[in-house]
Amino acid sequence: IIGFNVRPDATAKATAEREGVDVRLYKVIYQAIEDVEAAMKGMLDPVYEEKVIGHAEVRQIFKASAIGNIAGSYVLDGVFQRGCKVRITREGEQIFEGNLASLKRFKDDVKEVKAGYECGLVFEGFDKMQELDIVEAYIMVEVPR
Repeated sequence: IIGFNVRPDATAKATAEREGVDVRLYKVIYQAIEDVEAAMKGMLDPVYEEKVIGHAEVRQIFKASAIGNIAGSYVLDGVFQRGCKVRITREGEQIFEGNLASLKRFKDDVKEVKAGYECGLVFEGFDKMQELDIVEAYIMVEVPR
């Protein structure tokens, strides 16, 4: 219960306490509005939006007995980050969407690879990539409300 420039009588106050009802009293309207907005934001589930962060072209496939196929790729634009999500397209048709399992530069695991550099990509649950496939990297960003 929100009150502005009022005071509850003793019976109303006792009933609210007994029933577990939160009573908030304000003298300044802006404080009431801020508290209501904060409470509403806390009730809402977060909304996420997809943000594309980069594109790469598969140039060569390497076979590795321990992890399957590695897509030797060239980052065309943006950046690839460890842990991002990926979408693979072949001749304009999407063939896979999932997680990037591994990101390497030569033999080293790296956090990110920027445009203009080559890298090795391993995808979680997918190793049927081919040369000239396009890999799009994206992350999910929380949208402020």
